[in-house]
Amino acid sequence: MKTKSLYPYYLIWPALFVYCVFFVLPALIGLFYSFTDWRLDRETLKFIGWDNFKQIFSDKTLVLALKNTFIFAIVTVIGKNVLGIALAIGLNMRLKSKNLLRAIFYSPSILSVLVISIVFTPMLRTDGTINKFLEAIGLGVFGQSWLTDPSIVIWTVALVSIWQHTGFQMAIYLAGLQSISKEYYEAATIDGAGAWSTFSKITLPLLLPAININLMLTLIGGLKVFSEVFVLTGGGPGNASQVVGTIILRAFGEGSWGMGTAINTLLFAAVTVISIPLLIFMRRKEVAE
Repeated sequence: MKTKSLYPYYLIWPALFVYCVFFVLPALIGLFYSFTDWRLDRETLKFIGWDNFKQIFSDKTLVLALKNTFIFAIVTVIGKNVLGIALAIGLNMRLKSKNLLRAIFYSPSILSVLVISIVFTPMLRTDGTINKFLEAIGLGVFGQSWLTDPSIVIWTVALVSIWQHTGFQMAIYLAGLQSISKEYYEAATIDGAGAWSTFSKITLPLLLPAININLMLTLIGGLKVFSEVFVLTGGGPGNASQVVGTIILRAFGEGSWGMGTAINTLLFAAVTVISIPLLIFMRRKEVAE
């Protein structure tokens, strides 16, 4: 009987072993190296305590990268989830072409970031398609140097990311909407509930599991942003669009492996500190159908 009760735990051991070897152990080794002056051009390394972390917050470029990372994360979390819910609700209605529309809105999320950059880079130039379109409709005053203006470049990259990935969030919300029993909506109609009341009292509470998943995915993805910035701007112009991911790449490229692991450790800590409390809070808000 005792052996039978332990059987499920035996099944966990292989996965737990792989997890420890390929995640926990490298993370602990990286944590150790983040407190050293490990460099490619040195044969020995020395424990330097918190010096790497002090340098992170005293370097203006690193501070700007942290600021840009949080701006990107906040903008994309809000944009992807708000638009994702709106699209899911619209495409959950009885439309003849809803399957085609779902495929169209979802398709950008399966494209590589490199393809997205090839499409958007010419469009976002000063003489590109977007500015020409704004001029054609009489809104030329709103034309911008989308990828070369330091004040808006990180916002531009965030908007491109929203365009690419909102379809994925839409698919998760759509699955959540279709899991809600229609009996709730029928009862709300009988009671004379309006559209907003139905959404706020029925749809939104029962959609919380999907919201929880999407918030975690978009938040973690936003804080770990790298590829979008790297292929669209390379961190430029100057250092205007540098994010933590590109700074880590630069640190390792310069041979400053101790600094690179320190920045990576800081990013891991930020993701953990922000995401876990949010996950716990959202789980408590979920309601059983």
